[in-house]
This record gives sequence, C-alpha cells and structure tokens, in this order.
Amino acid sequence: MSVRMEDCPVAKRNVREDRRRIQLMDAKAELRRGKERRRRRDNTIAATATAAAVVLAAVLQGTVFASNPTASEYAAAQAGLEAPTPSATPSAAPSNGPQIPKPAAAAGKTFTGSLVLNGKPVGFELDGTKAPQAAAVFSSLGQAGTLNGRQCGRLTTGASFALLQCGQKADGSADPSYTWGPLENTPADGKYPAGTIAVARTAGNAYGNGQEFFIVYKDTTIPSDSAGGYTVVGHVTSGLDVVQAIAAQGVKTGNDGAPVTPVTIDSFTVK
Repeated sequence: MSVRMEDCPVAKRNVREDRRRIQLMDAKAELRRGKERRRRRDNTIAATATAAAVVLAAVLQGTVFASNPTASEYAAAQAGLEAPTPSATPSAAPSNGPQIPKPAAAAGKTFTGSLVLNGKPVGFELDGTKAPQAAAVFSSLGQAGTLNGRQCGRLTTGASFALLQCGQKADGSADPSYTWGPLENTPADGKYPAGTIAVARTAGNAYGNGQEFFIVYKDTTIPSDSAGGYTVVGHVTSGLDVVQAIAAQGVKTGNDGAPVTPVTIDSFTVK
C-alpha cells in the first residue's frame, strides 16, 4: 500500500511549520511597513509643526515689535552700514479717519500730563506747536482714558539704544483700526535725547502711527527708515527715574523684548 506524503505525520508537521514561518515573515514585514508609515507620518507632522512655528514667529515679530526700529538697525547705523530694509508694509492712504482728532485741536498749545506706571508717576508735556496732530491724538486718548490699563510691553537696553514702548493691550496687540499721520517733529540727525516721548508706528509707513508711544530713558540714536524718523510729541518733566528703574531690571531675553518686570499703565491723564 502506498502512502501519500501529505498523509505522513512528519510531512504534515513540516507543512504546518512552513506555514507558521511564512505567517511570521509576513507579520514581520507588515510590522516593518507599519513602522515606516508611522516614521513618514511623524516626519511630516514635525515638518508641518516647524513651518507653523516659523510662520507664527514671523507674525509675532511683525505685529508686536515692527512698529519701532530694532537694536540691529541701530547697530548697523553705528557701524556705518545701511540699516536692514523693513518688511514691506502697505501704506495707508495719506489721510486720517473721522475718529482721529484734527491737529487744530492742539495747534499752538502745550498740554501737561501724568503717566502712572506700576503705581509710580511720570510727569510729561505734549508739544502742540511742533507736533499738533500727535498732541491732538494723545491728549484725546488721555481725556478718554483709552490707555488706562494698557501695557508697556517692549524694553530695549542697548548701550545707546534705550527706550520703553507703551500702549499695547493686555494680549500684546495694538488697535489696528486707529492709525494716523503724518510724521511731525522728527529729528533730522536721528538723535532722541533722554526724556523724549515719541510715537511708535508701522515700519515704512508715515501714516502708520497708532496709540503706542515710547519713552527714551537714555540718549539714543534711532536710524530713519524709508518713511523717515519718529514723531516727537513731547518730553518727560519728572519721574524719568521710574522708567530707568524698570530698565535696570532688564529684559526677559536679550536686550530687546518684554521687560522682566511687567509694566502696566495705571493711568494716562492729560490736561
């Protein structure tokens, strides 16, 4: 009697083992394919997250600190180099909206005021003769209480580039609907003495002034950009040491950014 190989117990066992080996090999191959798919997916996610972070950083840089010259621009000017070209910003039409007070409201007048930072007063004057449009804007903001509760979110502490920028909302943003011009009383030599109060604006835009201003607490040279300089609206009459004390505590990172000590405008009043 003949015996077929497939009926032999040994042959059957070998077939089963061959099938298990094939199944194991298939399982390992599928595992490798799965790992490769996950690796490609993770790489794609990481690349997307990195690109998003770069875009976010660019947006923040453009929205939070683009309204004033940077320390690198100042350093370039000091070295006799051309300052970096500001990022392109569409210029507003050369006119102001109906919510912007007319320069005639401040022309020829001097306004006195008080800026209270973290409970400490800084006295100042606004010059309606040299900067009537700017004086009209900030006297109006003071009378309306618009700046009360706002932040001073930018501090620079360079050797000769020293300012505290104020007027941002609690989230660090400005009011994009409140823009005006033109530039007034801009120093021809780019020199802003200690105690100067000037208007922050969008880079390269003479009608990009807003509700933010900066106080120079040490003699500073600020290079002009494609639009010109920065409107000097007034000067500190008392309490400059309050700003200098804030500056002495430093910047959170580097020498241009948020101050170590958060600074709030308790009140900004103008008479």
